[in-house]
Amino acid sequence: MPLSDVQIRNLKPKEKQYKISDFEGLYVLVKPNGSKLWQMKYRYFGRERLLSLGAYPAVSLAQARKLKDEARALLAQDIDPSEAKQEAKRAKREAQGHTFQKIGEAFLEKQKKEGKSKATLDKIAYHLKLADAEFGRKPITEISAQMILRALRKQEAKGNYETAHRLRARIGSVFRFAVASGLAETDPTHALKDALIRPNRKHRAAITDRDALGSLLQSIEAFEGQATTRIALKLLAITAQRPGEIRHAKWEEFDFQEKIWSLPASKMKMRRDHNVPLPAQAIALLDELRMITGNGEFLFPSLRSWHRPMSENTLNAALRRMGYSGDEMTAHGFRASFSTLANESGLWNPDAIEAALAHVERNEVRRAYNRGLYWDERVELAKWWATLLDDLRRL
Repeated sequence: MPLSDVQIRNLKPKEKQYKISDFEGLYVLVKPNGSKLWQMKYRYFGRERLLSLGAYPAVSLAQARKLKDEARALLAQDIDPSEAKQEAKRAKREAQGHTFQKIGEAFLEKQKKEGKSKATLDKIAYHLKLADAEFGRKPITEISAQMILRALRKQEAKGNYETAHRLRARIGSVFRFAVASGLAETDPTHALKDALIRPNRKHRAAITDRDALGSLLQSIEAFEGQATTRIALKLLAITAQRPGEIRHAKWEEFDFQEKIWSLPASKMKMRRDHNVPLPAQAIALLDELRMITGNGEFLFPSLRSWHRPMSENTLNAALRRMGYSGDEMTAHGFRASFSTLANESGLWNPDAIEAALAHVERNEVRRAYNRGLYWDERVELAKWWATLLDDLRRL
């Protein structure tokens, strides 16, 4: 006869453990210490087996019967419920080791081995730290799209719309890495693509008017700060390279005989080697700079240590001291100045201008062709640009 809750509650311990049956193999085992354990007896391929279903009252009568029904359903499929239970436990233990944080660390290590720049690795680490604070200790298979969205909404609430978008992308990269590693089935961030507030992206401020650029060059010439900062701004204008590439430039990268600055792929945004032709004006600046920092590693070392490059804020701070706000001009803006005026001149192939800026052609064959085809033109373009800057400064 089936048991009732009242009967189970009133069961008293005895000197020896004993069983009280419910039905279909389910029973309560009453221990001498008073604990009451649900167990189910069944046969699997002719052999008697035992399945533990938990302790009463933590597992109620109704719950025990449900677990018993689930076990019988497995038996109907020729699955041993005891083995299925152990397999579920093993999977759970394994999942606990595959947390988002652990997989994120493996993903970051992969990026290091692929030669990503320190700046890129630092950004990845920063975003992973934000994600870890929300769900880093959870198994990756238990992280839902809504859980991720809550983390992204926290960034939006602070007005960090760009960070929220980048964080979603970074979390997605970790999930795709997990899928490729057989540790997850899907990437839940894909469903959140249109859920976030779109940031208003602002292009870096740049001066593209000739007269205004001439005035800026005059201000740089009259700059009363560090001589190395003045020279860095001049080289930035002449070479039209990224500020980070100027700041991290090393003397070993410069061939004064061939008049070439060779930037290794590890320093480049597009992860490809890049050569910059050096016109006479650039060589003169480098000769001046060698008298100041030529005995060190970096062209523009930090004021605090010659073993570190100039701070990333130095060049923009110098522009602010000259009276140029962030809405007028940035250190990165010299690239736009070069691109605009070179294209407006009509003298140069647009592909040569793009190559000078180290903008990578997506087509592999065309990229290899362009790299060889436009070098001579880029040498002449560099001379033209340096001369134009001289002319604008004298106006």
